[in-house]
Order: sequence, then C-alpha cells, then structure tokens
Amino acid sequence: MGQQDVQERLEMKKLGMEHLAQFNELLRYVFQVTNQDLQEVGWEEDEIEQAKRPVLRKADVVGWFDGDKLVSQMAVYPMQVNIFGEIYKMGGVTGVGTYPEYANFGLMHRLMRQSLKEMRDREQTISYLYPYSIPYYRRKGWEIISDVMTFSIKDTQLPENVPVSGMVERLDIEHEDVLKTYNRFAQNQHVAMIRDSLAWEEYWRWEREEMIAAVYYDEAGEPQGFMYYWIADDIFHMKEMVYLTREARHGLWNFISAHFSMVTHVKGKLYTSEPIAFLMEDSDITETIHPYYMARIVDVEGFFKKYPFLEKQADFHFVVTDSLLEWNQGIFHFQWDADGDVTLGKEAHGEAVEIDIQTLTTMFFGYKRPKYLRKIGRIIASDATIKQLEKMIPNETPYFSDYF
Repeated sequence: MGQQDVQERLEMKKLGMEHLAQFNELLRYVFQVTNQDLQEVGWEEDEIEQAKRPVLRKADVVGWFDGDKLVSQMAVYPMQVNIFGEIYKMGGVTGVGTYPEYANFGLMHRLMRQSLKEMRDREQTISYLYPYSIPYYRRKGWEIISDVMTFSIKDTQLPENVPVSGMVERLDIEHEDVLKTYNRFAQNQHVAMIRDSLAWEEYWRWEREEMIAAVYYDEAGEPQGFMYYWIADDIFHMKEMVYLTREARHGLWNFISAHFSMVTHVKGKLYTSEPIAFLMEDSDITETIHPYYMARIVDVEGFFKKYPFLEKQADFHFVVTDSLLEWNQGIFHFQWDADGDVTLGKEAHGEAVEIDIQTLTTMFFGYKRPKYLRKIGRIIASDATIKQLEKMIPNETPYFSDYF
C-alpha cells in the first residue's frame, strides 16, 4: 500500500466527546506517558481520560482520521491574556500529536493552518503554546516570548527577616483571596494569563496534591500577594510567587525564611528573566533561565488594532513574511486617525522594514527589543526606523506562569 492510497483515505474533521479515548491514546503515545508515570503522580487510567474531557468540551479540536482511526490532532483553548494592559483573545495550542507512521504526510502543517484560520475567525489574534521543539514551532511562525527561572537557595542563604506591617496566612489553594489577588496581578502584568475556570483547571492539572497557599495580608487586611508551595524531603518547593507590593514580597520571603530549621534548601520557579540573586544578601545562589512559552501573531491587522503604541507615528512600512498564513504576508503601514485609532494600509510608505512573523511577534511582545533584533540579523531597518520602533513599543518584562 503506497502513501497515495493512504492520503486518499485521510479526512480532516472536528473531534467530539465520542473521540475522547482515541484523543487520550494519541497523547499518551506521543508524549510517552506510561502506566508507571501515571502511578507515580497518583493517577489511574480512567482519571487521566476524565481529566482530558475539558479539552474536548471547551477546546476547538481538529484531527485527521484514517477511516475511524484518529491519527493526528491539534486542540485550541479559548483564552485571554494581557498585552501591555490590553486584554486579547488568545488561542492556546495544546494536545498536538501525530502517530509516527503518518509523520511524513504533511498532516500537522495542514492542521495548523486550519486551526489558525479558525482562530482568526474567532478574533483570537494571537496564539500561545508550550514548545516541545522550539526549532519546529519557529518554522511555523511562533517565537519565544517568556522565560522561566529555576533557583536553588541553601538554608544558610535565606534572607534576613524584614519588618512588615502585615502577616501571612496559610489557606486552601482555591481560596477566594488567592484568586482575587492573582486577578489583580494579571490585569496589570504584561503577557499574563487572565485565568477563568478553564485556565485554573489546566494550571492545577498535575500538581494539586500537598500544595498550600500562603497569602500575605497588609495592615488593613487586604491580600497583597501569595505563594504556592509544598515541603518534601527537607526541601521547600515554590511553584509560584505573586505580589502586588514590595512589602508583600518581603512578607512572603519572611515566611519562607521562617522554615529555616525545617529545610535544607529552597527551590522554585520565577517566570521572569530578572535574577533574584541581587535581592539576596548572599547572592551566591544557583539560577538557571530557560525559554518558556512561545507566541504567534495569528492576524497582523487584528493584533495591531488593539495594540497600545507608546508613540503613534510611523515613517516606515513593514514587509512581513509568513510561510503559513497568506493574510499576514506583504506590506503593512500604520495610519492613525484623529481619535488615535490605527488602520493598516497595504501601500508602501517611507522606509521598508523587512521582518518575518515570528520576529514581529517577539518584538511587539517586548521580549526582545528592535535594536537587539537588528543586531542579530532578525530585522532589516535603518537606524532612524529602529529608534522609532523603540519609542513605539512599551518596555515591560513578560510574565507567563501557566501551562496547558
């Protein structure tokens, strides 16, 4: 049987609840999830299948079928994120996989194109994903937009207590004050997820057991920060720390330091590229920064209509290349009306700026600045245009701590 015969049998269609078992089976094969892996995290086979029900209920899932057999799939969650203070609809890509015997049929390329087209129709002008292969997703138009930093601190290196006016309480991880504090944080934090029930469900998919929330309350009794943590084998593990004020940060670190006699190390994650060593009295700690999430502009015109430009003047035009989506290809020129609303013209105006879709994404997300991107050859533009771009794009550190 040749490839042509198989190609003729294949059909792309939407997945429904009736495909749950096959959806789960394909994910387990692609990501090599064994029964032993499930037992180690306390999951049974039927539990992981039940856990994936929300994907098929709430996501838009497209797959290729060989007869009745699901052979390739891609799911897109409806989500929202904060981009420099503007709330954007975002298509969260997950559940991507193809059985190896179908790997050279170009199925995923066509699934991605179809899913991105549907995102555009739903006005999800950007897409996020966790990359299991950065080079692969770069070729498809995604680019890195956030980092995760892991750190390890010895008990003898914990910071000295800093006097604060409030106090910390240990609460359930889903306490309303925790959720309220995160919402306040996310509304003011660039790139952050605006977590609805689906996003929280994904956040806790694998890590609920033994987790505790430590909430810092100020003198007026208002929650100003929280931390998710657990203690095991003499190690204090921090999943995430969120704070709205400097006092809240001090209060939460005071709480960690209070475990001095109980633990030998504090290990955790921070979702920023800013090292914490400088904040420590003993800065000789271990820090490792890794790329975390990638993003893609799905619709250039739709994305920029909401974008909060710092300076609304552009004496240039972009020449954008996008190998997957033809509507993102070609010339784009910014034009602002008297009310400050932007439209994108398709005619050349001023100098040309040559850029691909992935570089355009990371630049306007603020992960990498125009000057740096030109230095490494990712953008072709004059000195004057680079200076103008630097003035147009806000300068804030991206923060994204979710996983889906």
